[in-house]
Amino acid sequence: MTDPLSASLAAAVREARQDRALSAGVLAERSGVSRAMIGKIERGEAQPTAVLLSRLATALGLTLSELIARAEGDDDRRLARREDQPTWQDPVTGYVRRAVSPPGHGAAELVEIELPPGAKAGFPASSYAFAEHQVWVLSGQLRFHEGDVVHELAAGDCLQLGRPVDCAYENPGAEPCRYLVVLTKV
Repeated sequence: MTDPLSASLAAAVREARQDRALSAGVLAERSGVSRAMIGKIERGEAQPTAVLLSRLATALGLTLSELIARAEGDDDRRLARREDQPTWQDPVTGYVRRAVSPPGHGAAELVEIELPPGAKAGFPASSYAFAEHQVWVLSGQLRFHEGDVVHELAAGDCLQLGRPVDCAYENPGAEPCRYLVVLTKV
């Protein structure tokens, strides 16, 4: 592990699985992540991608933000100052994810993403199963793949996602794309 948050994420995944009395095999079945990879993640031997973390969080009944809040170990704050908002960088796409909302148990979460030029991050439909999503582009260009439908978004555009389908965020531009994801638990 290269940073304290990654090491804490490993422990948070393991603890969330154990809290739910799930074996690694059951978590593997529910998430679509191999049992071997789950073991490597929990031992801190592999840095998971955003897609893997999202699949694991969903299978554990958590959002990615809730999993990160567990890793931070502080889930009762109501104020999240910028310098205290946890960030995490996907090791494959290089995208940077910042949990803007205080890590409480509210119905809504705000997550800011900076997606590098040319990067694409895809997520399975299960990632969208228990939360409504809106995507608001702050700067740059975002090509959002919602199943077979492609949305071309520019700064200021906001998209409400439909029913859960496989989705992908893609930056077709030459500059980083910053966008805000608003998640509301259903």
